[in-house]
Amino acid sequence: MKICIHTLGCKVNQYESDALAECLRKLGHEVCTDLEIADIYILNSCAVTNEAERKSRQAVSKFYALNPNAKVLVCGCASEKDDAQFSSLKNVNFVSGVANKMKLIEKLDIDGAEIDPLPLAYDDFGLSTSSNTRAYVKIQDGCNNFCSYCIIPYLRGRSRSRDIVSILNEVEGLVSGAITDNKPFVNEIVLTGINLSDFKIDGKSGLITLLKELDKFGVRIRLGSLEQGLISDDFLKEAKALKNFCPHFHLSMQSGSSSVLKRMNRKYTAKEYLKSVRKIRKFFPDSAITTDVIVGFLGETKKEFNETCKTIKKAKFASMHIFPFSLRTGTVAEKLLLNGKYSLVSSEIIKKRVKKLEKINKKLKKKYINSLKGKKFQMLTETIHDDFIVGHTENFIKCYLQANIVELNTLYQVEIVEPYKDGALVKIS
Repeated sequence: MKICIHTLGCKVNQYESDALAECLRKLGHEVCTDLEIADIYILNSCAVTNEAERKSRQAVSKFYALNPNAKVLVCGCASEKDDAQFSSLKNVNFVSGVANKMKLIEKLDIDGAEIDPLPLAYDDFGLSTSSNTRAYVKIQDGCNNFCSYCIIPYLRGRSRSRDIVSILNEVEGLVSGAITDNKPFVNEIVLTGINLSDFKIDGKSGLITLLKELDKFGVRIRLGSLEQGLISDDFLKEAKALKNFCPHFHLSMQSGSSSVLKRMNRKYTAKEYLKSVRKIRKFFPDSAITTDVIVGFLGETKKEFNETCKTIKKAKFASMHIFPFSLRTGTVAEKLLLNGKYSLVSSEIIKKRVKKLEKINKKLKKKYINSLKGKKFQMLTETIHDDFIVGHTENFIKCYLQANIVELNTLYQVEIVEPYKDGALVKIS
């Protein structure tokens, strides 16, 4: 039977879909991830924004267009938030939520809806798979932060961490090729979670301990999104001592205005955030520091937006993910709006502010690449695009290399030549 798994949203969702796909393949099913004709479609949905939910519903329509007779199963954050928006669709056969996604294997021939309670302990998916040069490994789920704009803690539950032995076993399989059925082993592991910074071992902060253990495998280790509170001299000093740690810090900011950060229930000021940025650069001068920025949060004034712009310029980010604010039902932000404490920023103003940040982002990207001209890094070759070999350095610069004898899934020392497209033109050094 051919099964298509369509995934929206974060890398955690992607990891969970990969694990589901691997189990289905072992049961003898043909599994694809591209939208194509299939007997069964599984949608792993997202609800981080209104647009993400809309795309999740839209995906069901795409399935129907491809095969009106196919069975459709839906899981993930959007169905956890509101299962009726999917169960009411005529071509959806089964709906579940965030918990026990692997149980979908048992529901391929069942109709209905079944939203299981969110787990209190980490729900171990076992071993996922990767056909690429880079593999994502989930080590944590849930979040206790309850930022006022975010619905995810209500959908994913409280923070819980994966057992370190389970993590190490998975990574061992990925780097040896055992999990990937003797396909070329991965050269980079990316640790991911809903709140990666809250990973714990025996109830205590455990991320650096895990990094030390993973360093022994001899492949690059990259961290997903981090929180400002994790950054300390001790953490950075120990990370610096690792041989395979990638100096790329995606340090979530959301706003560069202290008053907006307070409304967001973020636990730092703009000044404290910039202090963390300076600490990173003290230990990793050439590191890429990237971030997320929400534009137009409740009541964001022109003054507050300008404060964000100033903070961004001071931080000198290598790149930013820029999002217009999306009001989520059930969040504290909705209560603030309904209570009349703050009002929505108009869509026209948000669009103008997004455009301004996009211009700043473009300049910062170019400036970061230019600051590294002539410097040498390790490029992991990943794909071929037109006349270029494309890959990423340890500090996550997207590289374009013109060479005919280069092998994929291999590390090469390259020199940064100049900014090019969405990354840098490089040459073998």
